[in-house]
Parts: sequence; C-alpha cells; structure tokens
Amino acid sequence: MTASRQPERRLIASNKKARHEYTVLRTYEAGIVLVGTEVKSLREGRASLADAFAHERDGELMLYGLHISEYGYGSWTNHTPRRTRKLLLRRAEIDRILEKVHEGGVTLVPLSMYFDNGWAKVELALARGKRSYDKRQTLAERDANREIAREMGRHLKGHPRRV
Repeated sequence: MTASRQPERRLIASNKKARHEYTVLRTYEAGIVLVGTEVKSLREGRASLADAFAHERDGELMLYGLHISEYGYGSWTNHTPRRTRKLLLRRAEIDRILEKVHEGGVTLVPLSMYFDNGWAKVELALARGKRSYDKRQTLAERDANREIAREMGRHLKGHPRRV
C-alpha cells in the first residue's frame, strides 16, 4: 500500500508590512541561491524580510536587504547576514517581470520565505505602493469585515446582539 505524500511547505519568515504598504498585483515563486550556513540558519527560522526588495542586475533578479542571521555553530565559513542573493526564475518569467517593472510604478517585494519539499523558496510580489488614504480604506474594510463576521457568529450561535 502506498501512502500519498502531502507536499511539505514550512514557513520561515513573512513580510506582513508589505501587504499593508503595497497593493499586490501578481505573485511569483522563486528559488534562491544560498550557501550551507544560510540554509542551516533558515531551518532554525532566523530570517527577516523587513527591508528586503528585489531588483535587476545584469539581466538577473537579485534580492537585497534579506537578513539571514549567522549560523551559531558556523566557523570561518559563516556567511554575511545581508549579502545580495540571486533569485531563480525561468528566463521568460524574468523578462515579463522586468518589462512590468520598467514600465514604472511597480516594484518587486518579497512576501514570504518558506521551505517547499526541502527547497528554500521566496514568494515574490509585483506590487504598487499604496497611498495613505488607501491604507486607511483597507483598515476600515478589514474592521468592517471583522464586525460582520462577529455579528454572524453571534447570530448563528443564537446570542442576542450586544449594544
């Protein structure tokens, strides 16, 4: 009897602020070039996407500002925490992304980093920056939806409405 294996996807880090600061137009999954101590540090969950962004260099997409802490048991072979890392995508995808970025008004922001069947991946978003009134509108919508869900839950449970 063969057991079906569910694909393992383990979150390492997420950039919650990115969804607040940007409107996500399209997402891409990209591999990332890492050295051995970076992988070991990622397995411990020691990464931050807070100031990270992707940009073109020599026709390739590079990830800047990603902080992966040094591996605690690493020796002189340890990595630098904020080094520039190459993203792995198909050439056609890179060309489409760069075409959109060169049109202007959009940027590449990493949303999350995770292990997918043992491989480190980055969820990259083609995003447009939000204005302050857009951010307020998003917060208002979220609060309204939360209140609606709360009322629906009370209604379904048969509790009277609180005033």
